[in-house]
Amino acid sequence: MIHNAKEIGNAEPPPALSAQSQGEVIAGKLLLLVVTMLMCIGVVVVYSSGAGWAENKFSSSEYFLWRQLAFSLLGIVTIIVFARLDYHVFRKTSKLFLLASIFLLTLLLLLKMVGLISGAARWIGYGPMKFQVSDLAKYALIFHFSTLISEKQRYIEDFHDSFLPLLILLLTVVSLIALEPNFSTAALIAIIGVIMMFIGGVKLKYLFSLLGLLIPIGAAYALSANYRMERINSFFSGTEKGLSYQVLQALIGLGNGGLFGLGIGASKQRELYLPLSYNDFVFVVIGEEYGLVGALVVISLFVGFFICGLIIAKHAPDNFGRYVASGITIAIVFFAFINIAVACHLLPTTGVALPFISYGGTALIFNSLGVGILISISRHKKRNHPERSSSDDESGGGI
Repeated sequence: MIHNAKEIGNAEPPPALSAQSQGEVIAGKLLLLVVTMLMCIGVVVVYSSGAGWAENKFSSSEYFLWRQLAFSLLGIVTIIVFARLDYHVFRKTSKLFLLASIFLLTLLLLLKMVGLISGAARWIGYGPMKFQVSDLAKYALIFHFSTLISEKQRYIEDFHDSFLPLLILLLTVVSLIALEPNFSTAALIAIIGVIMMFIGGVKLKYLFSLLGLLIPIGAAYALSANYRMERINSFFSGTEKGLSYQVLQALIGLGNGGLFGLGIGASKQRELYLPLSYNDFVFVVIGEEYGLVGALVVISLFVGFFICGLIIAKHAPDNFGRYVASGITIAIVFFAFINIAVACHLLPTTGVALPFISYGGTALIFNSLGVGILISISRHKKRNHPERSSSDDESGGGI
């Protein structure tokens, strides 16, 4: 009898549990590997695509190289720091983050109204210490949506107590970003919010009603500015003459690359032909220098990111972790494929950067924060009992 008890105590865990744990370990490690590879590609491609522009504007061909390298290293540090942090801290502070982002978005519009900001009111800060407030708002919305959806699970299908508070928050953030103006980012954040509500279990009839409201309003707003109209007309133009200069140069660059590309640093379009070749259209340089094969490698990395994120979300220890992981994964991959689709002329031109690859520090740091949280969720799962916590299923009211 004692012998049998020992055998039972020393028995291996069920195969399903072992496979689940192994999958989570692989997903967390593979996610970090994928992001590191994307950052390395970003440093190389930004240097290649931005050398001519940097030499012309800053009298140094290595200007973008060193800055992008610094951003990437800071991103790695950010991942490590937040991977070791208990992700539940963002549940406790989600409302604070969201209120802060709404305040900053409102402040930007007020500064623009009094003439202290000219053009698009998207950045706040001073000198090199600037960041794009919409990046903060995007993650703040993901955190607080995850908090509210997990708290309201018992009555998530209720209109007044669940859907309406989520709708008010989403419309507030999206409207403020759209008025910067930053229509593309506002539209993408609206879509991310709707997807999170769908995952959380909000009634489909409410979501369809919301889409029925947002689509005509968004279309009317998109057509209200001449530059957005020009982009739409260019996209639907069936002739080469109707294409914008930027789109035409992007298609030429992708065509130049062929199957295997022209080689590292051999891009022709980067030489002051393709505007923002180191940022919004960095994927064109990848396609030109590394060809279809290189472009497919980058796309495969983002597909791998998506799969890893879904695995982490599926096996998260609680509802909050599940929704946060889903929101972060969807946001990063969605922005990536929108950027790639624009570069390939599958969507009208937008100002969306390619995560971890395009030049810039704000988006890279915030996305690195997101990756750190994903890894934190997977690590938290390994440190605790496999049964999910039910503490986040307690009812909560308000917004």
